[in-house]
Amino acid sequence: MIAVAAFYLFASIMIGSAAAVILSRNPVHSVLWLILAFFNAAGLMLLVGAEFIAMLLVIVYVGAVAVLFLFVVMMLNIDLAEVRSGFARYGIFGAAIAAVLAIEIGVADESWHSGALQLDSRVAVTPDVATMPNIQALGAELYTHYLLIFEGAGLVLLVAMIGAIVLTHRPAKGVRAQNVGSQVRRRPQDATRNMNPEVGAGMEL
Repeated sequence: MIAVAAFYLFASIMIGSAAAVILSRNPVHSVLWLILAFFNAAGLMLLVGAEFIAMLLVIVYVGAVAVLFLFVVMMLNIDLAEVRSGFARYGIFGAAIAAVLAIEIGVADESWHSGALQLDSRVAVTPDVATMPNIQALGAELYTHYLLIFEGAGLVLLVAMIGAIVLTHRPAKGVRAQNVGSQVRRRPQDATRNMNPEVGAGMEL
């Protein structure tokens, strides 16, 4: 009974905070609502026994991603009037996409419960938690049956990072670039000169 009440409490707060992220007029308030949604999602993960995912939500998403979003939003000079006009302009389009996603999630859930999606019998859907810890079970599934998908996700993130660097890189003006090829081809006699100055003549620069 307590678990059911906790589920409805976490789920209702998470849905409400997720809606507040979209409907809030202040971007800083949206990020704060997002942090609240992450905390409640971590509570839901604890209820189903996924302690590792719950700690990831708190440590990674709340402690790093959401805080980074908050710093970026606070440092940027965001025109709230322009943001509101864009929300009003694309509100119908966003609502249509949300409706399509909701329908897809409903169809997938119905197919799962009706047995239309048959899994391979060799793949354990629910690992034996009595003999295998949560993190070990997650690692075993991730690095065996889903290894190629995991590596593909890593490649996608690498390409996205390189693309972001290329798109945002701007060459600085008035800065002399380093020519590695000329430095490698340089000979010792080009770098030093043997001088035999007379007494009291000093050195020529």
